[in-house]
Amino acid sequence: MKYEFLVDSYETERVKVLSVWSEFRDEDLPVRPRSDDPRGRSVHEHMVHQCVSEDAWFRTMLGIDVGASPLPEEECRLEFMKRYAEDSASRLAILRETNEGWWEAQTSFFDVRRSKAWVMTRRLNHTSHHRGQQMAMLRMLGRELHSNYGFIL
Repeated sequence: MKYEFLVDSYETERVKVLSVWSEFRDEDLPVRPRSDDPRGRSVHEHMVHQCVSEDAWFRTMLGIDVGASPLPEEECRLEFMKRYAEDSASRLAILRETNEGWWEAQTSFFDVRRSKAWVMTRRLNHTSHHRGQQMAMLRMLGRELHSNYGFIL
């Protein structure tokens, strides 16, 4: 299938998100880049945003509903990781069953029409952008970061 690269990209991107999250500690969750700047998300807010945003995009734009709350009952690092790992694995399994017609079908991207392949490309970029912000947070916290360029399938 000519869109398999998008499925492969999602597979690696979800692992990258989990990898970055694994490098935080629970005490890091309230940390913001600057305490006086409410626009700079805390680590906790980044985790919430990733879970809620990805769930909303997949449900409303791509028609993929995993039937679970996007947020864990207990909002700690490990529970965020478990929730995201489970939900993203379910999404990945559904994506693996798609065909070219599904990817080329038009869908709503907020107020415009785009192909599902286009929406998925934007989703991957959105996730990558936030992952980069989280990696910067880890650097600000003085942590050594593991390589986050993915793995070879």
